[in-house]
Amino acid sequence: MSKPSINLILLSLINTFRLSGFKSLFKQTFIYGLATVLPRMLSFLLVPLYTSPEVLSSPAEYGKVSVIFSYFVLFNVILAYGMETAFFRFFNKEDDKDAVVGTATISLIISSIVFFVLALLFQNQIANYINIDVKYINLVIWILLLDALVIIPFAWLRANQKPMRYAIVKILNVVINIGLNLFLLLSLQDLAQNGGVFEGIYKPNFEVSYIFIANLVSSAFTLVLMFSFYAKLKYKFDISLWKQMMKYAVPVLIAGIAFSINETFDRILLKELLPADVADNEIGMYSACYKLALFMTLFATAYRLGIEPYFFSHAKTKNPQKNYASILEFFVAFGSIILLAVVVFADVLKPIIIRSEAYWEAMWIVPIILIANFCLGIYHNLSVWYKITDRTKFGAYISVVGAIVTLIINFVFIESYSYKASAIATLVAYAIMMLLSYYFGRKYYPIPYNIKKIGLYMLTSIFLSVLSFYYYPSNYFIGITMLIVFLVLVIVLEKNQLKQVLKR
Repeated sequence: MSKPSINLILLSLINTFRLSGFKSLFKQTFIYGLATVLPRMLSFLLVPLYTSPEVLSSPAEYGKVSVIFSYFVLFNVILAYGMETAFFRFFNKEDDKDAVVGTATISLIISSIVFFVLALLFQNQIANYINIDVKYINLVIWILLLDALVIIPFAWLRANQKPMRYAIVKILNVVINIGLNLFLLLSLQDLAQNGGVFEGIYKPNFEVSYIFIANLVSSAFTLVLMFSFYAKLKYKFDISLWKQMMKYAVPVLIAGIAFSINETFDRILLKELLPADVADNEIGMYSACYKLALFMTLFATAYRLGIEPYFFSHAKTKNPQKNYASILEFFVAFGSIILLAVVVFADVLKPIIIRSEAYWEAMWIVPIILIANFCLGIYHNLSVWYKITDRTKFGAYISVVGAIVTLIINFVFIESYSYKASAIATLVAYAIMMLLSYYFGRKYYPIPYNIKKIGLYMLTSIFLSVLSFYYYPSNYFIGITMLIVFLVLVIVLEKNQLKQVLKR
């Protein structure tokens, strides 16, 4: 079956971008993409700092941080309860925009305050139940409150096409967080030795708390920057509208919880199912090595953010399925190269990103997690069918299936295989989600994917990655040779498309 060349796709994109409306959309997508990717990079950029023995003394300390951040992901979803998505849906649907903004904002204010009060009242019980020091719980409660209060203000900026302000606030949050981390964890102790005001601020063995204090300050600063939204808000609450919004939001909440389980719940289960004397250490090693998969995650996120406008803008054109098929093929080709490159040079990246050898025992998981996130990226590309056909409930169903798989494998195998079971669970869950999306997509919105070529790229890169990492570790002659051979394979198979691109 013939496919349009990448050149035709690029020409189509260029022609589309000439339209003023879509130029604006592309610009906004780029800015929002930057604002989305940078916060994701925050955790990655801070790994070398946190894994330095001078900062966090052991993997166990980093494990504590990782578990708490896992709860962050889950509770951020719960506190948002799908209201952000409902806001976008009804803001574009309803004539009374003020009612939508007011109803969504008041709903989140009330729910956030109720959560805040109850959480503070029962913080000791919460701390005992999840086995986390109450001093950390107190900081987490405040951060969750502050983050919840900026959900609708940020959504309002997006709804009113204010991408620059959105991006500036998001980037400032990242800059302040990183800056405070560097100051509190690296500089404060030295400054305190000279006496003065810094001596009163500094507390020994307070590093974990400093990490969350940095997060708290950056979240508070973000809320201050968004205060103008609350000052101008017309506090109008429509109970009938709220019921409609909640009806729309609940499935989104379920999908969000399912996705958070897939993404971070393994750390929580490791904490609960492993012996207390080893749990934090195992989690610390696992979480640090997991970060090496961010190379794949960032690629997949940037690709998705950049190409999603194209999906929707071409949905009503003649035979858009062919272009969608080519887009996935290019994603798999580039993703396969990234997978193999990161695996081959894992030992080079390891001391740069993970500063202490105490974490390196968990490097076993790196290819597994990379492949898992590769599957997740393919899943997001495949998901075009239910977005185009307004069958978004399938996204929730598939995420729930993935969450169930994650929970079952972790519950059954963690006690015997520790974080290795968690890595395998992540891979199996994302692979199943990918296959389910492909299966249902063939039924509801057939796309002529070149399965043979996609399968060749994916399976070859996985095979070479496993061979290089597990059978020829640190053998750069073999590893680089494999990478070159694979690159040649891609170039040969895509030579016609590459020739047309180079001619331009």
